[in-house]
Amino acid sequence: MSSSRHRNLDELPAALPSMWRAVKRGFAAEPALLAIAFALSLIAALPDALMALWLKFLADGLLGGVPMLVGVAAGGLAVSATLTWVLRVISDRTQRRFRDRVTIALESHVAELQASVVTVEHHERPDYLDRLSILRDQVFVLDHMYMSLFTTCGWILRLVVTIALLVSIHPLLAVLALFALPTVATSSWRPAVERAAEEAGAQAQRLAKHLFDVATTAPPGKEVRVSGIGKRLVRDRRAAWERWYARVATARWTSAAWHTVGWGVFGAGYVGAVVFVATVVEATPGEVLLVLAAGSRLSAYISATVGEVGFLRGIWMDGSKRLAWLEDYAAAKAEHADSPVPDAIRRGISLEQVSFAYPGTDKLVLKEIDLELPAGAVVALVGENGAGKTTLVKLLAKMYEPTAGRVLVDGAELARMPAAEWRNRLAGTFQDFFRFEFRAQRTVGLGDEPRLEKVEAVAKAVERAGAEDVVETLPNGLDTQLGPTWPNGVEVSFGQWQKLSLARGFMRDGPLLLVLDEPTAALDAETEHALFERYANAAKGKRGAEGGDPSGDGRITLLVSHRFSTVRMADLIVVMDGARVVEVGSHEELVAEGGQYAELYGIQAAAYR
Repeated sequence: MSSSRHRNLDELPAALPSMWRAVKRGFAAEPALLAIAFALSLIAALPDALMALWLKFLADGLLGGVPMLVGVAAGGLAVSATLTWVLRVISDRTQRRFRDRVTIALESHVAELQASVVTVEHHERPDYLDRLSILRDQVFVLDHMYMSLFTTCGWILRLVVTIALLVSIHPLLAVLALFALPTVATSSWRPAVERAAEEAGAQAQRLAKHLFDVATTAPPGKEVRVSGIGKRLVRDRRAAWERWYARVATARWTSAAWHTVGWGVFGAGYVGAVVFVATVVEATPGEVLLVLAAGSRLSAYISATVGEVGFLRGIWMDGSKRLAWLEDYAAAKAEHADSPVPDAIRRGISLEQVSFAYPGTDKLVLKEIDLELPAGAVVALVGENGAGKTTLVKLLAKMYEPTAGRVLVDGAELARMPAAEWRNRLAGTFQDFFRFEFRAQRTVGLGDEPRLEKVEAVAKAVERAGAEDVVETLPNGLDTQLGPTWPNGVEVSFGQWQKLSLARGFMRDGPLLLVLDEPTAALDAETEHALFERYANAAKGKRGAEGGDPSGDGRITLLVSHRFSTVRMADLIVVMDGARVVEVGSHEELVAEGGQYAELYGIQAAAYR
């Protein structure tokens, strides 16, 4: 991927177009409620804004001896007070219902966007993780942003009505609105500065949260106590928080100072307007009262307006820009695949001059890989940590696309095959597996979602993974809730979790590619050996009986392991070093060559002896 494309993906979209997209998203979710909530916000603004007019009528009626004006003023004040309360109640109830419903739609939209991206780049790049972390926090308050937008429009309507009342006394009083511009400018600028400071320190804030979790949650609890690093974690967490807060505090103090200056300018203009009406304009007592009331309300309206604008600028515009970025990012990663996934692999999977560097870096973690994975073969990947084994697995699973070169399945480019369809023919488990704290049956059954509730299919997968002993120890078997934090949930060991993960990887009956990336690292060598021996012997036995591959679909099994007693049973062993493939062959061939594999195998065998 070119650096210019990286820059395009890294940039946040403009605020107003992003905000408009978010409004359309809310309208698509709840059109009627959105329209009603917006209309109520505008209608509720009028009774309050007209209070200054009723006070003018009251003063002129009392001092001028005009009972009719007194009656109009009294009626206006009563209606305004009543409608202000009634409309506020109705508006609040409507907005609450709208927020509840649109929150679900927004959260689902964000989750769907992240899940729809065919690669995992946004889960592994630190800059994207920081951005997504903030978006995940903001998505829970995005529903309030619609209300903030409606409220802002209501305050603006109040301002328009109030300025119109002032201008009715004298046109020059409109200048009072100009004195409010500094407050508007500082309120718009202030949140952006503070938000930029917060985002610049997002990594430190994320580190502080991580250290807090390490110090206070159960999984690392034993190691924290044995190592005695509790106090150090507290110090490091405090230091990380201080790094974040120091930057934010500086931005807040600076913006607050300028905001204070802006309000000082408006205060001077308001005093000048009152003096002008009282001494220069031949105004009636009612008109002077109107200026006093409208001017004071103008101050409150401007304060509320700039507050809402600041809230919009600092949170909603910011959140909507991140939401728009995620939408654009997902769209940029959309596939244009037009090649079907084969029903079976006849020849194999080929890598031709494949190189790969993780996005945002120039370091190649795979360099000019040429490799043939024959149909029906059990292939083992071995090598030191950092040799590129897991990265190669990610490319075969279409988690990333090669930086250079191509991957072919029976001669057809994998890049042109739809990722979702390819992954439907993919199975296996990974070293960094996730602990799904559901019922045991569901935890395993997720490996083949259409058969999630089929007990026989789950039991068969458990048997393939050699996880029967795990299920037998559970109080209610496959109906047992996993995870001690849930009602009637039970704790299981890391090794038991790994066996359940392996069973989940064996749920699909006919995968074209079975990936086992360090699938039994938490198990002892003997258990791993027995498990893989059973699987390898079954595969080889069927090939011998049928003269072909074990399943008839050319399934390729890819095993990543550091235990050579397991690796030696593979049909083909691929040795990786320094991001390159350095040796390929069977166990016997590689030992006979006396190269790197033979040396590593000898060291490990001697250690066992």
